Amino acid sequence: MTVRTGGCACGAVRYEATGGGPEFDACHCGNCRRWVGGPFLAMGVDSLRFAQGEEQVHVWASSDWGHRLSCRTCGGALAFRMADGSGQPHLAVGTLDDPSGLTLGLEIYIDKKPEGYGFLSETSKKMTEAEFLAMIGAA
Repeated sequence: MTVRTGGCACGAVRYEATGGGPEFDACHCGNCRRWVGGPFLAMGVDSLRFAQGEEQVHVWASSDWGHRLSCRTCGGALAFRMADGSGQPHLAVGTLDDPSGLTLGLEIYIDKKPEGYGFLSETSKKMTEAEFLAMIGAA
């Protein structure tokens, strides 16, 4: 199984994750755009373990169904997970030590995507807010 490593911008938090890839997702919801200043690029992984700085991980409920994880020191976005713990964690792709070989597979909240945003991938699956919420049972 693939083991991926990464961490926040200041280095206070380091993690090891198993599984995931080769595709990552892009979320265009308003919360993600405000959280990271653009689309949140994330990759689902099977497991996530903090190797360093777990006490620096801030978890906050960004909706009734989702939690976001960030570094208390630098504020760097680390991951997203379902609030009920049923879903896999989704790591911020930019925090990976080696993101090579990953491709865009899914864009969600495509109907909320600002006009000026664009990706080169024409093959990624696209879902509206309503389609995504229905898929996770939050509609």
